Amino acid sequence: MNIYHITYSPQPKIACLHFWGCNLSCRACLCHKEIYDCHLEETKEAIFQPNKVAEPAPKTFLAINQVQEVLRSLEVQQVILMGQEPTIDPELPELAKELHIEFGSYNILLTNGFKLLPMVDFDEVVFSIKAYTDSLHRAYTGKSNQEALYNFLSIYKSGVKLRAESICIPEYIEHNEVENIARFIAQIDKNIPYRVDAYLPVAGNPWRRPSVNEMKAAVTAARRYLNNVSCLTGNEELKYKVIRIV
Repeated sequence: MNIYHITYSPQPKIACLHFWGCNLSCRACLCHKEIYDCHLEETKEAIFQPNKVAEPAPKTFLAINQVQEVLRSLEVQQVILMGQEPTIDPELPELAKELHIEFGSYNILLTNGFKLLPMVDFDEVVFSIKAYTDSLHRAYTGKSNQEALYNFLSIYKSGVKLRAESICIPEYIEHNEVENIARFIAQIDKNIPYRVDAYLPVAGNPWRRPSVNEMKAAVTAARRYLNNVSCLTGNEELKYKVIRIV
C-alpha cells in the first residue's frame, strides 16, 4: 500500500492513515512543507515557518496486514484515510472493507474527488474542491475540474455523508471564488457542510497568509448559499493530543 505514516488521538480514539502520492500538482499543498501529520508536537509549529521545506519522499510503506497489526494495538473507533490522495492506491477499497469487518470503524475518506470509488465501506467523505472556475483550477492543480465536480454529485447521490472544504488564498483563490464554490455546492444541497481553510505559505509561492478579515469575508460569501459554513484560520488550539505511531 501507499501508507507511510500513522497517527492516533487517544481521547476520541481516531487513527489517521497517511497515503503517499497524488494525481494533482497543487501549488499550495502542505506536503511541500511537511509530509508528516501537522498536529504532532514536533510539526505543529514548523508548518508556520514560511521557508520550511518538506523532507524527501518516504521510502518505507506498510502492507494491509501491517496496518491492521498496528491498529490492533490501539482502541479505534474512527479511521481517517488521508495524506496526499488515498484513492490512487488500488488497495484502498480492500483496506476500507477490512477496517469495517475487523474494527467496525467509522471510515472517513479525505479526497480531491478525481477518482471515484465504490462508497460501501466509507462512512463519510471530505471532498476538497480546489476551485470552481476551471481556468483557475487548471492553473492551481494542473488539471481541469470537470471530472471532480461530476464526482462530487455522484458521491452525494450515493447517500454517503459528504462534506466539502477549500483553501482561501489572498489575491488568488479568495472570497469571490469561495462564493463560486459555495454556489455550486448549494445547487446540489445547501445543507452540505463546507469549511474554508486559511492558506499557510509554502516556499516558492507569491501568496501570503490571509488575514482574519479575509477569512471572515470568505465565510460570509459562502453563507449566502450554504447553511453550514465554518473556517480554520490556523490559530486554533488542538482539541486532542495526537501521537505518532508509525
